[in-house]
Amino acid sequence: MKVLIADDDALIRESLKLLLEMEEDIQISGVASNGQEAFDICRKEMPDVVLMDIRMPIMDGVLGTKLIKNSFKDVKVVILTTFKDDEYIREAIKNGAEGYILKNQSSDSIVDCLRAVYKGNAVFQKDIASALASMMEKEKRSKPHADLTERERSVMRLISEGLSNKEISAKLYLSEGTVRNYVTALLEKLELRDRTQLAIYYLKNYDWRDV
Repeated sequence: MKVLIADDDALIRESLKLLLEMEEDIQISGVASNGQEAFDICRKEMPDVVLMDIRMPIMDGVLGTKLIKNSFKDVKVVILTTFKDDEYIREAIKNGAEGYILKNQSSDSIVDCLRAVYKGNAVFQKDIASALASMMEKEKRSKPHADLTERERSVMRLISEGLSNKEISAKLYLSEGTVRNYVTALLEKLELRDRTQLAIYYLKNYDWRDV
Protein backbone atom coordinates (compact mmCIF):
# COMPACT_ATOMS: atom_id res chain seq x y z
CA MET A 1 0.00 0.00 0.00
CA LYS A 2 1.50 3.33 -1.10
CA VAL A 3 0.67 6.21 1.27
CA LEU A 4 1.10 9.96 0.81
CA ILE A 5 1.21 12.12 3.95
CA ALA A 6 -0.06 15.73 3.78
CA ASP A 7 0.34 17.92 6.88
CA ASP A 8 1.65 21.46 7.32
CA ASP A 9 3.41 20.55 10.59
CA ALA A 10 6.88 19.19 9.68
CA LEU A 11 7.19 17.33 13.00
CA ILE A 12 3.88 15.54 12.49
CA ARG A 13 4.78 14.70 8.88
CA GLU A 14 8.05 13.12 9.88
CA SER A 15 6.52 11.33 12.88
CA LEU A 16 3.82 9.81 10.69
CA LYS A 17 6.40 8.89 8.06
CA LEU A 18 8.58 7.07 10.62
CA LEU A 19 5.52 5.37 12.10
CA LEU A 20 4.17 4.11 8.78
CA GLU A 21 7.56 3.06 7.45
CA MET A 22 7.73 0.52 10.28
CA GLU A 23 4.84 -1.39 8.70
CA GLU A 24 5.91 -4.03 6.20
CA ASP A 25 2.89 -3.51 3.96
CA ILE A 26 3.19 0.29 3.71
CA GLN A 27 5.42 2.32 1.39
CA ILE A 28 5.60 6.13 1.65
CA SER A 29 5.00 7.77 -1.75
CA GLY A 30 5.88 11.23 -0.48
CA VAL A 31 5.08 14.00 2.00
CA ALA A 32 3.33 17.31 1.36
CA SER A 33 2.73 20.48 3.38
CA ASN A 34 -0.59 21.44 1.76
CA GLY A 35 -3.34 20.19 -0.52
CA GLN A 36 -1.75 21.55 -3.70
CA GLU A 37 1.51 19.72 -3.03
CA ALA A 38 -0.46 16.55 -2.28
CA PHE A 39 -2.27 16.86 -5.60
CA ASP A 40 1.00 17.42 -7.48
CA ILE A 41 2.60 14.37 -5.86
CA CYS A 42 -0.46 12.27 -6.71
CA ARG A 43 0.04 13.14 -10.39
CA LYS A 44 3.58 11.75 -10.27
CA GLU A 45 3.41 8.91 -7.76
CA MET A 46 -0.25 7.74 -7.77
CA PRO A 47 -0.44 6.64 -4.12
CA ASP A 48 -3.15 4.26 -2.96
CA VAL A 49 -4.12 6.33 0.09
CA VAL A 50 -3.58 9.97 1.06
CA LEU A 51 -3.45 10.76 4.77
CA MET A 52 -4.66 14.36 4.65
CA ASP A 53 -4.61 17.06 7.32
CA ILE A 54 -7.64 19.33 7.11
CA ARG A 55 -6.30 22.81 7.96
CA MET A 56 -3.25 23.78 5.91
CA PRO A 57 -2.04 27.02 4.26
CA ILE A 58 -2.21 27.68 0.50
CA MET A 59 -4.72 24.83 0.01
CA ASP A 60 -6.52 23.05 2.83
CA GLY A 61 -7.39 19.37 3.00
CA VAL A 62 -11.00 19.87 1.92
CA LEU A 63 -10.07 21.42 -1.44
CA GLY A 64 -7.09 19.09 -1.76
CA THR A 65 -9.41 16.12 -1.35
CA LYS A 66 -11.77 17.49 -3.99
CA LEU A 67 -8.98 17.95 -6.54
CA ILE A 68 -7.52 14.51 -5.89
CA LYS A 69 -10.84 12.65 -5.97
CA ASN A 70 -11.97 14.47 -9.13
CA SER A 71 -8.75 13.60 -10.94
CA PHE A 72 -7.76 10.22 -9.50
CA LYS A 73 -10.86 8.18 -8.65
CA ASP A 74 -8.86 5.20 -7.37
CA VAL A 75 -6.87 7.21 -4.81
CA LYS A 76 -8.41 6.95 -1.33
CA VAL A 77 -8.32 9.87 1.11
CA VAL A 78 -8.32 9.67 4.91
CA ILE A 79 -8.78 12.97 6.74
CA LEU A 80 -6.60 13.23 9.84
CA THR A 81 -7.18 16.24 12.08
CA THR A 82 -7.39 17.64 15.58
CA PHE A 83 -10.53 19.60 14.74
CA LYS A 84 -14.04 18.29 15.36
CA ASP A 85 -15.55 20.80 12.96
CA ASP A 86 -18.94 19.81 11.54
CA GLU A 87 -18.54 21.90 8.40
CA TYR A 88 -15.12 20.44 7.65
CA ILE A 89 -16.45 16.92 8.23
CA ARG A 90 -19.36 17.47 5.88
CA GLU A 91 -17.32 19.09 3.12
CA ALA A 92 -14.49 16.54 3.26
CA ILE A 93 -16.91 13.63 2.98
CA LYS A 94 -18.93 15.41 0.29
CA ASN A 95 -15.71 15.78 -1.69
CA GLY A 96 -15.10 12.05 -1.53
CA ALA A 97 -12.99 11.33 1.57
CA GLU A 98 -13.32 7.68 2.58
CA GLY A 99 -12.27 8.15 6.20
CA TYR A 100 -12.16 10.76 8.95
CA ILE A 101 -10.19 10.22 12.17
CA LEU A 102 -8.68 12.43 14.86
CA LYS A 103 -4.95 12.85 15.49
CA ASN A 104 -5.27 11.73 19.09
CA GLN A 105 -5.78 8.15 17.94
CA SER A 106 -3.19 5.50 18.69
CA SER A 107 -0.70 4.62 15.98
CA ASP A 108 -2.35 1.21 15.60
CA SER A 109 -5.74 2.86 15.00
CA ILE A 110 -4.31 5.08 12.26
CA VAL A 111 -2.65 2.12 10.54
CA ASP A 112 -5.83 0.02 10.84
CA CYS A 113 -7.84 2.86 9.29
CA LEU A 114 -5.47 3.14 6.33
CA ARG A 115 -5.64 -0.61 5.72
CA ALA A 116 -9.43 -0.63 5.94
CA VAL A 117 -9.81 2.25 3.49
CA TYR A 118 -7.27 0.66 1.15
CA LYS A 119 -9.48 -2.44 1.08
CA GLY A 120 -12.46 -0.34 0.02
CA ASN A 121 -14.17 0.31 3.35
CA ALA A 122 -15.44 3.62 4.69
CA VAL A 123 -14.04 4.49 8.12
CA PHE A 124 -15.49 7.07 10.48
CA GLN A 125 -14.14 7.29 14.01
CA LYS A 126 -16.93 6.68 16.52
CA ASP A 127 -17.28 10.23 17.83
CA ILE A 128 -16.92 11.63 14.31
CA ALA A 129 -19.75 9.34 13.19
CA SER A 130 -21.85 10.53 16.11
CA ALA A 131 -21.22 14.19 15.25
CA LEU A 132 -22.02 13.54 11.61
CA ALA A 133 -25.26 11.78 12.49
CA SER A 134 -26.35 14.67 14.73
CA MET A 135 -25.44 17.17 12.03
CA MET A 136 -27.40 15.30 9.38
CA GLU A 137 -30.48 15.10 11.61
CA LYS A 138 -30.65 18.89 11.67
CA GLU A 139 -30.65 19.17 7.89
CA LYS A 140 -33.77 19.01 5.80
CA ARG A 141 -33.93 15.78 3.87
CA SER A 142 -34.35 16.23 0.13
CA LYS A 143 -36.14 12.90 -0.29
CA PRO A 144 -37.88 10.37 1.97
CA HIS A 145 -36.19 7.22 3.25
CA ALA A 146 -36.14 4.23 0.99
CA ASP A 147 -38.13 1.22 2.18
CA LEU A 148 -35.29 -0.90 3.57
CA THR A 149 -35.56 -4.22 5.35
CA GLU A 150 -34.08 -4.76 8.79
CA ARG A 151 -31.35 -6.90 7.22
CA GLU A 152 -30.46 -4.19 4.71
CA ARG A 153 -30.24 -1.66 7.50
CA SER A 154 -28.01 -4.02 9.47
CA VAL A 155 -25.65 -4.35 6.51
CA MET A 156 -25.58 -0.57 6.08
CA ARG A 157 -24.90 -0.03 9.79
CA LEU A 158 -21.91 -2.34 9.69
CA ILE A 159 -20.62 -0.66 6.53
CA SER A 160 -20.85 2.68 8.36
CA GLU A 161 -18.73 1.17 11.14
CA GLY A 162 -16.00 0.34 8.62
CA LEU A 163 -16.45 -3.44 8.43
CA SER A 164 -15.46 -5.39 5.32
CA ASN A 165 -17.82 -7.81 3.56
CA LYS A 166 -16.02 -10.71 5.25
CA GLU A 167 -16.45 -9.15 8.69
CA ILE A 168 -20.13 -8.37 7.99
CA SER A 169 -20.74 -11.95 6.90
CA ALA A 170 -19.33 -13.20 10.21
CA LYS A 171 -21.43 -10.72 12.22
CA LEU A 172 -24.70 -11.51 10.45
CA TYR A 173 -24.05 -15.24 9.83
CA LEU A 174 -24.30 -14.78 6.06
CA SER A 175 -22.02 -15.92 3.26
CA GLU A 176 -19.63 -13.31 1.89
CA GLY A 177 -21.34 -13.62 -1.50
CA THR A 178 -24.72 -12.84 0.08
CA VAL A 179 -23.27 -9.72 1.70
CA ARG A 180 -21.85 -8.61 -1.66
CA ASN A 181 -25.31 -9.07 -3.17
CA TYR A 182 -26.84 -6.95 -0.41
CA VAL A 183 -24.30 -4.17 -1.01
CA THR A 184 -24.89 -4.21 -4.77
CA ALA A 185 -28.66 -4.18 -4.30
CA LEU A 186 -28.46 -1.29 -1.81
CA LEU A 187 -26.32 0.77 -4.18
CA GLU A 188 -28.85 0.24 -6.96
CA LYS A 189 -31.93 0.82 -4.78
CA LEU A 190 -30.57 4.03 -3.24
CA GLU A 191 -28.85 5.21 -6.44
CA LEU A 192 -25.53 5.60 -4.64
CA ARG A 193 -22.01 5.30 -5.99
CA ASP A 194 -20.01 3.39 -3.37
CA ARG A 195 -19.68 2.13 0.22
CA THR A 196 -18.77 5.59 1.48
CA GLN A 197 -22.06 6.99 0.22
CA LEU A 198 -23.89 4.03 1.78
CA ALA A 199 -22.28 4.86 5.12
CA ILE A 200 -23.21 8.52 4.82
CA TYR A 201 -26.79 7.63 3.82
CA TYR A 202 -27.14 5.42 6.89
CA LEU A 203 -25.74 8.08 9.22
CA LYS A 204 -28.01 10.69 7.68
CA ASN A 205 -31.22 8.72 7.76
CA TYR A 206 -30.94 6.33 10.67
CA ASP A 207 -29.59 6.40 14.19
CA TRP A 208 -26.00 5.16 13.73
CA ARG A 209 -26.37 3.09 16.93
CA ASP A 210 -29.62 1.54 15.76
CA VAL A 211 -30.40 -2.03 14.64
